[in-house]
Amino acid sequence: MIGRTRFVVLIAVIAVLLVSFSLFLQGTLLALYTIWDSWRDTLTQGIANQDGDIAVEFLEIVSTMLKAVVFYLIGVGLYSLFITPLNLTSALGVESLADLEQKVVSVIIVILGVTFLEHFVRWEKPLDTLYFAGALALAGGALVFFQRVHRGNGGDLQQPQAKLRARQDLFEHHTEQRHIEDHDVELAEQATVAKQEGKVDAGEGSG
Repeated sequence: MIGRTRFVVLIAVIAVLLVSFSLFLQGTLLALYTIWDSWRDTLTQGIANQDGDIAVEFLEIVSTMLKAVVFYLIGVGLYSLFITPLNLTSALGVESLADLEQKVVSVIIVILGVTFLEHFVRWEKPLDTLYFAGALALAGGALVFFQRVHRGNGGDLQQPQAKLRARQDLFEHHTEQRHIEDHDVELAEQATVAKQEGKVDAGEGSG
């Protein structure tokens, strides 16, 4: 009975996926508007009159899409972990909350880099840009340190064979739900024992 309470996670899944879809839609509309605006200015004023603002606008599109990816990963990750396993998350290497954290942190680091690039292209206040770069470096460094510390803590079922089979089922056979076989469990147990005994690297087979 208590196990069925996991379905309450569907509330969070729906909310997060709605945020993701909204960001994807906003990013798409922003991309269309920016492309139209840039080509209009190019045809009317000439490409020589284009300034760095157009590059910043395109970087904002990338940032918006990456934020949408973060929410999407969280949504499908929570669904796969609490509701039913999905080939999609297995193909992405998400088998536990630790794996989900790793993937989300990786995308956040990329977002930080894109955000700094936006400020660098603007180059309005060099000193403020330098301070901003330092703050992002501290935040990014902390996230990278977090990744290294928690590397290999999750993904007991995250074996290369299982990931490849999940990708094949998803992209070739169009099967969304993942079926965990006894052979997968045996491989996971062997990998867990090997990690505990230090026979393999903690991050081997992940990614």
